[in-house]
Order: sequence, then C-alpha cells, then structure tokens
Amino acid sequence: MYVIFRAIPPSSHPPPSSSPSTTTATAPLNIEIEAPPELEVVNMTKQFGKLVALDHVSMLLKPGTFHALLGENGAGKSTLVKCIMGFYRPDQGDVLINKHSRAIDSPRDAQRYGIGMVYQHFTSVPAMTVAENLVLSRIDSPHFINWKDEYDRLSAFMANAPFQVPLDALISQLAAGQKQKLEILKQLYLKSKILILDEPTSVLTPDEADEVLGLIRQQVTSGRLSVLIITHKFREVTRFADEVTVLRKGKFAGHGSVQDLDVSDMAEMMMGERKAPQPVSKVTHEHVVPVLDVQDIHANKDNGLPAVNGLSLTVHKGEIVGIAGISGNGQKELVEVLAGQRSPTSGQVHVNGQLYLATRSEMYQHKVFALPEEPLRNACVPHMSVAENMALRTFDRPPQSKGFLLLLNAIRTMAHGLIKQFSVKTPSPETPISNLSGGNVQRAVLARELSSDSINLLIAANPCFGLDFAAVEFIHGQIVEARNRGVAVLLVSEDLDELLKLSDRLLVISGGKFAYESPIDQADFSAISHSMAGH
Repeated sequence: MYVIFRAIPPSSHPPPSSSPSTTTATAPLNIEIEAPPELEVVNMTKQFGKLVALDHVSMLLKPGTFHALLGENGAGKSTLVKCIMGFYRPDQGDVLINKHSRAIDSPRDAQRYGIGMVYQHFTSVPAMTVAENLVLSRIDSPHFINWKDEYDRLSAFMANAPFQVPLDALISQLAAGQKQKLEILKQLYLKSKILILDEPTSVLTPDEADEVLGLIRQQVTSGRLSVLIITHKFREVTRFADEVTVLRKGKFAGHGSVQDLDVSDMAEMMMGERKAPQPVSKVTHEHVVPVLDVQDIHANKDNGLPAVNGLSLTVHKGEIVGIAGISGNGQKELVEVLAGQRSPTSGQVHVNGQLYLATRSEMYQHKVFALPEEPLRNACVPHMSVAENMALRTFDRPPQSKGFLLLLNAIRTMAHGLIKQFSVKTPSPETPISNLSGGNVQRAVLARELSSDSINLLIAANPCFGLDFAAVEFIHGQIVEARNRGVAVLLVSEDLDELLKLSDRLLVISGGKFAYESPIDQADFSAISHSMAGH
C-alpha cells in the first residue's frame, strides 16, 4: 500500500530487528566497493565586494585519503568548500573530478558527482524520525512512500553502516553525538564518495569525537571514502589525517603529509612567517594601576562542555594585553563572560577593585566598553537605523532622553557627529545598519564604544575580521589612541600580526588555559607557535 509521506509514520511499523524482510532487502547503498574519485581545485578565486576571500587557491584530494583543511577564521576554508559544493560560484578557477572540469552550481550537482557535506550545525528536522530524515535527504525523495520497502532498504543500510542510530527515534530525542552520526550517515546513505566535514566534532566530547572520526577513518582506509575535514584541533589532524592543506588570509599557505609535519610546523603555516612587531606611537604610563582582574574563571560551551579552565589575568591602565590562540580554545567564551553574554561556572571578575558581574548598570558605572566579534550579530539591532544603534549605550540618559521620553533630535544630532568623526559611510543616520558594509558597521560600533571620554576598559574581539586595509588601519589607530589616553585594553585576536603590532603584553590561550605570557618586546615566535599548538 502506498501512503502520503506523513500519513503513516514509520514508527507504526515493526522495529527493524523484527522485520522478516530485513535479511532479504536490497544491499545498503554504501557497501559497494567503488573507489572515490580524485577531486582537484585549481586556481579558485572568490571575491565579495572588495574582500578577496579566496585568491588563486589550489588543492588536491587524492582518492581514498583523509585530508585536513587548516586555517584561522577568515582564512577562506568555508568559502572554498562552499565553492566545491555549489553554494558559491567562483569568480575564477575550476573543480576537477577525475581530471575533468565540472560545473557545480548547486549542492544537488555536487551530490550527483558523489560529493557530500556535513555541516557545523545539524540539518535534520527535529520533529521527524531518523528514518524520515534519511528518506527526506534524497534528491529523488518521493511524494508517496511505500514504508515497507523503505524500511527494508534502511534496515539493510543501517546493518552495514559504521555506526548505528535507531530508525524510529525522533531527532529531538537524540543526544548530540547521535545527531552528528546521523548527519554522516545521511551522506553514506546518499552514496557520497567524497565527504566534506566542517568542524564535525565541535559538539562532541573527545571520546565521541575519537569514535566518530575513527569509524570514518576505517571507511577511508578500506577505500570507500575520501574525506576533507575542516578542523582547528591538531590532535584530530595528527591522529586521523593523511595530508594537510593550510590557507591564510584567502591564500594557499602550505601543504604536506602529516607524517612529515609536526604540530608546530602546521601552526606556523597558519600564522605565517615570523614578523617583528611593527612600531606604533605609544605613550609611556608611569603608574601601574590594575583595571581588569580576572581570577580563576571557568565557563562552559553552549553544549555544556568545558571551554574556559581557570583563567586569571590582569590588564592595567594604559596597557593593551593581547590574547592569541587557535580558534576554539576558549577565547570566545572568555569574551562573552566579560561582556555579560555568558555566565561563568566559577571564579570572579573585578573591575577597579570591585566585583564585576557585567550587568548593564555595572558597565556604565565602571565605563566598560566592547568591540565584539561579528558586530552586526552581537552588537547591533540589524533593522534599526545607524543613529539608533549608535544610541544603544546612551538612549536612556540625558540629553537623549527625558524621563521616559526619547529625544529623537538629540539622538540624530549625536549620530551626525559620530558619523563624521569616525568616517562612517552611510546614506543617512536613518539608514538601517544592516545596509552598511562590514567595515562601516564596525566603524559605527567603534564610534559608539569609543566616543565616551570617560572610557575605562575596552574589550575587543577580532575587531578587524574581514575588513579591508583602510578600515583595519583606522581601527588600529583608534585602539592605540584609547590606550594612550589611559584606557585598559584586552585585545583578543586570531591575527598574530595584529597582536604583535598593538599589544604591550601577549598571552596565548590553548585548551581553555593560558600557555604562554611575555612582554611584546621579548616575545619568542617559536614559543608562541608551540603554545598555540598545545605543546
């Protein structure tokens, strides 16, 4: 009997183990031993406005190998794989499959060539079962489904799959590890021969990560799969990968066999060649006055796993303290704790010698300001105007308000002055801030956060991510100027050149702990590299 897709859910059928037809069903889709094709990217270039995300990048994924794609945030990794998958159309370059150029204009095209991708975020429908999601993932998913036949195929597939997930289970009832396994099983079910994994273990415990990657590694070793993995975790690279390709700021930065490279070699490729600190005009402050004092802070990731493991640091008046580290080592969570966006599990923060819980009133009292990463998402209301966003700090205080009344003329006048002072390119103060370029959104946030003469502490997280040269130089200049006025600055960045240029003191974070500390004029590049690599 044929039924409409949702009319009879698969849970109404007997469990797979009790179905007599399971043993005679069609062989699972992923057990055919067929060599994966060779995948080559040649001179791939992709530009977004003035930002060159990929600049003539080439990469070769050999059949039956496990290949790691490394690079900091903004290096071009996601852009590269999205071009391979057909989400983006490159401005230049080719995707070759078994030496033949292929036009891949959508993920459906990629799937037809045997290329599948497992994304950072789960794509399964929570209200549906595992079986329903597997069937739904197919290009040829029918409008009417014979569930008996589908269950026979799915049961046979699952019986030979590298890991098991119950077909009748609702996605909403699965643990994170099971959900990630299902994302991978979808691609095996679709007969993907080239599997692209985008940070596949970010939601997993180390044991779960080893289990999942180990089972995928077995598929690669047996010749059934080729894998291209984006990861920041060197432990996973050294344990499971055969080769690595490294990108830096949109360009090819290196390639090699994992057995010929150590972790510090890979970290150095990611950071680039050693560069001496670039001199900037800094004022010497005679008195050492602590402003920010972080004491044994612990904090978890969104999934409850530890991210910050007992960090302590002090930032003094008129000092820029830089924090370097490979993405994903706890710096994001630390900044969120200091900005009041995440609660610590233990430890204390003091500002000006007083306990600081990062409430809005305490930020105003202690004059704490922040330049967050991804400002349009973390520091702005996208549909509100430039003027309204510039007033988010001050709209409820004179001269912009009187009692419960907002004085729109005062807000607009203030915005006109900040737009001119910080060279924000916008058609008008009334323009929605989401209409501005990334650099001008950052300038608008910078104007709001640095316009106060009484600023005491500035927390900046990757303040120049994705910005052009002119915007970078402007923001660097504003940060140094604030420091010279006596502002204490905590600068968290994944751009080591930026930290070497601006910082007075440098710390390296690895595994949620500080692994290195040095005055900037005594910083040892080799030691920084080893510390970032977790040594």
